[in-house]
Amino acid sequence: MSGGIARGRLAEERKAWRKNHPHGFVAKPETLPDGTVNLMVWQCIIPGKAGTDWEGGFYPLTMHFSDEYPSKPPKCKLPGGFFHPNVYPSGTVCLSILNEDSGWRPAISVKQILVGIQDLLDQPNPADPAQNEGYHLFIEDSVEYRKRVRSQAKQYPPLL
Repeated sequence: MSGGIARGRLAEERKAWRKNHPHGFVAKPETLPDGTVNLMVWQCIIPGKAGTDWEGGFYPLTMHFSDEYPSKPPKCKLPGGFFHPNVYPSGTVCLSILNEDSGWRPAISVKQILVGIQDLLDQPNPADPAQNEGYHLFIEDSVEYRKRVRSQAKQYPPLL
């Protein structure tokens, strides 16, 4: 029954998202092959922010919710090998509001998480690196870093 609280909250999040969400973002629970909806796994798209090197990219993100949500944050994953100082090689996003020991609060919504990750893309946190390559280029070679970001943006075109 513990998952009942998580599922109830996620059903509310889904309703709120449908009524009002930021332009260009997508967030929806996955649909299983039998047509049922799995509220515990959401497929999302985060658009690169206009006017940044991330612009033009539409980045796929999967949110995995546990039965302990909203007491515990979801695990958020970009594709494996995603280039960013605060994304582990596995694709797991390293962001304070997703850390149950520091920044997470049960009131944080799916919308706030996705906007927070969009902000993190263009404003990495060098104090909390999750991958060597992205971190070192960000710190030591901003020209090459920006070139890699723009190149990566082209790998994730809009799904139109």
